[in-house]
Amino acid sequence: MSTYRTINPATGKTEKVFDLHSDRQLQEKLEIAHQLWKDDWRHRSFAQRRAIVGRAADILRRDKEKHARLISIEMGKILPEAIAEIELSADILTYYAEKAEHFLAPMKLDVAQGHATVLSQPLGVIYCVEPWNFPYYQLARVAAPNLMAGNVVMVKHAPGVPQCAETFEALFLEAGAPTGAYTNLFITNDQSETLIARPEIRGVALTGSERAGSAVAGQAGRALKKSTMELGGADAFIVLDDADLDDVIPRAVAGRMSNNGQVCTAAKRMIVHDSLVDEFTIRLEKAIGEFRYGDPLQQGVTHGPMSSEDAMKRAISQVEKAVKHGATLVTGGKRLKQEGFFMGAAILTSVTRDNPIFHEEIFGPVATIYPVGTEAEAIALANDSAYGLGGSVHTRNVARGRKVAEQIETGMVFVNDITGSAPDLPFGGIGNSGYGRELSQFGITEFVNHKLIHTP
Repeated sequence: MSTYRTINPATGKTEKVFDLHSDRQLQEKLEIAHQLWKDDWRHRSFAQRRAIVGRAADILRRDKEKHARLISIEMGKILPEAIAEIELSADILTYYAEKAEHFLAPMKLDVAQGHATVLSQPLGVIYCVEPWNFPYYQLARVAAPNLMAGNVVMVKHAPGVPQCAETFEALFLEAGAPTGAYTNLFITNDQSETLIARPEIRGVALTGSERAGSAVAGQAGRALKKSTMELGGADAFIVLDDADLDDVIPRAVAGRMSNNGQVCTAAKRMIVHDSLVDEFTIRLEKAIGEFRYGDPLQQGVTHGPMSSEDAMKRAISQVEKAVKHGATLVTGGKRLKQEGFFMGAAILTSVTRDNPIFHEEIFGPVATIYPVGTEAEAIALANDSAYGLGGSVHTRNVARGRKVAEQIETGMVFVNDITGSAPDLPFGGIGNSGYGRELSQFGITEFVNHKLIHTP
């Protein structure tokens, strides 16, 4: 039985089922992709590739509500957030269409003898494993740089968003890309492992859980394939003693509760100075109490369902485990009494280091608040995590915020803003949050051969 199916999380009903690709179909698709790269795609000029990737961006913008509705139906994101995701995805395509040639231009080196130039040349077929929480954005940020670099892309998307996966492939075909430039795969984990071992695959990119990253990185490593891993996070949201709560509370709500908290860079650990923590908690609870849950396609709804029943149950069980080990549940954390996979947004306090939840990532609408007495304590607590993806610092003094940000051990830190994503900002982490970077000029150089040419 196929694991690829659309289960509308607002109703819990299965709407569409997709067949898995057989081993023979997978082999055929790999051969087409590899042959296209070898004989065609890598030889095209930047202008030729730009025309296709740029046209795909234009189509996304033209039909943005159609694409956004698919996101809402398949994983429960409210329509305004889904439209914003489509717009960001289009911006990423446009960004690389316009910037790739500059980013990959030959680089002359200042050397002691002779003349040295470094060329950036495509590697070949890049295999990507992508998650469900941003069904278009996750695809755009691997497709755009690699296609513009001259690679071709094969993608195993998450089983819960198959319509988004198919439609994204169709987007490039409509834009004029040849078959094999971007290939969607409905395959099992066993088929995925077999594919990674194939010599035609030259690089592996994954965005997903720590568990999935460990497995796929191991497979890529055994096959000596270059890989990038964008994994989970436990981002700190630091509120210093001089912060303005009028500004901070809306950021806290957006940072933790957007997409129902199903964001790797969500503000999962809110580290608040003692002088502000009581008011912060009261105001955050009040803001959460104003949420309107319902069908993500309905106007006025602020929060849709969790992406799946499993995701909802997992987050609720983590809240229950936290309370069992001494945490205080301020509000929410339970399944709502309505059709679909709805969970009430929660606040946890009194989470000590010996509570298992202290060390876990809660991938759902749960804010955990930690009081601290000093700036040094805030930094130490922020760094007391195996993860190292992003984080944020909130203060009236930007220079102070920057100094604190420099001491946070993550791949990204934002001052007076939530951890976010833009085409021109590098995205990625350290530690158990993975390695490598996506987006910006760094993202396009992950899967190219930096070839040295030296002449007398």
